[in-house]
Amino acid sequence: MENLSIKDCRALKSRARNDGVLGEIMPIPQAGSKAPDFDLAASSGQNIALKDLKGKNVVVYFYPKDDTPGCTVEACGLRDSFNDIEKLNAVILGVSPDTVKSHDKFISKFKLPFPLLADEDKKMCQDYGVWVEKSMYGKKYMGVARTTFIIDKKGTITQVFEKVKPEGHHLEVIDALKAL
Repeated sequence: MENLSIKDCRALKSRARNDGVLGEIMPIPQAGSKAPDFDLAASSGQNIALKDLKGKNVVVYFYPKDDTPGCTVEACGLRDSFNDIEKLNAVILGVSPDTVKSHDKFISKFKLPFPLLADEDKKMCQDYGVWVEKSMYGKKYMGVARTTFIIDKKGTITQVFEKVKPEGHHLEVIDALKAL
């Protein structure tokens, strides 16, 4: 097999993105950087934008899919800690590529007291660097990397939790908010 030039590799990568095979892979914003803006449809029946949350701490947690085992454990942990998180002047926003209708069912089934944002075009996932290539049984596909961002009252990311383990994650979130 012949060696491909850098130009050829870029063309193949671009073509794969356009075919929806790879998608746009962005780096994860790090603590100390300004949080990427967003404005998405929410389960509450309205749009939620980061600019409208100034003056509050914001917990943005990205998860792969509504009503799946790990995502349910994570959401219910945050649900059970909702009052403690709210006392720390924070709002919780869950984000996945699911539809608002799917989010509404998930919220109703597990009585989640916080909104879920529908990132159907995956733009927010890409902006936050959580839309990544994954692999299962040797098959590669694009999906959401379970990641949580703590954003302070001024819109600055103060903490990033990558490769989140759903069990007990709500306690890490509370500790991070207490440190603000």
